[in-house]
Amino acid sequence: MKGRGITYGDLAGRIGMSEASVKRMFSQKNFTLQRLDEILTATGIEFDELSAAQSAPALISHLTLAQEREIIGDPRLLVVAVSAMNHIGFDDIVRSYDMTEAEVTKYLLRLDRIGFLELLPNNRVKLLIARTFGWIANGPIQGYFRHEAAADYLNSRFDGEDEVMRLVNVMLTKQSGAALLERLKQVAAEFSQQHQHETRLPFDQRHAISFIVAARPWVPQAFKALLRRP
Repeated sequence: MKGRGITYGDLAGRIGMSEASVKRMFSQKNFTLQRLDEILTATGIEFDELSAAQSAPALISHLTLAQEREIIGDPRLLVVAVSAMNHIGFDDIVRSYDMTEAEVTKYLLRLDRIGFLELLPNNRVKLLIARTFGWIANGPIQGYFRHEAAADYLNSRFDGEDEVMRLVNVMLTKQSGAALLERLKQVAAEFSQQHQHETRLPFDQRHAISFIVAARPWVPQAFKALLRRP
């Protein structure tokens, strides 16, 4: 549950119990088979994952530089990796992208070898990345999205459905600035958790949304050019 970002409160709401009752059930290790089945269904956890948990490899927070270069070096491998991160199933990847089943399997096996995921029977996937996983700062994949995708992402009026853009320029104390950065991090974390909660919904009920959370001291170059020199 920790790996999927699911709290006791989240689980309580999904199975119709109070949070206190859920905590007591876990602390006393008192589960009926029916209740265990409800919990597995509500959390999207397969039964065989429980038995494998004892010997499960440590989850990774970052790939190595060489591993990121391998992924970014093959656009199809990158597509499969991002799809797996978004919990898009094998059949949905095949339906969505111009790749055969054999090709998708080949790329999943490469990601398995890298340690990004574990390919299970029937083309099921178990991610081996931590909830805190992130691409290397200024690494190959961040660089790709910054240089190759940024212009395409921003090439929008941002006035359509599910679109919004706000550019806010403010002057704050260091204390208020720190509070702003913390709040932005919380917003990103909240929607990452929401993404985890909805992974068991059918693929056609979910759609991709990308949002950028950024803040830094910045003055437009045109403004800087007009600053009075000492």
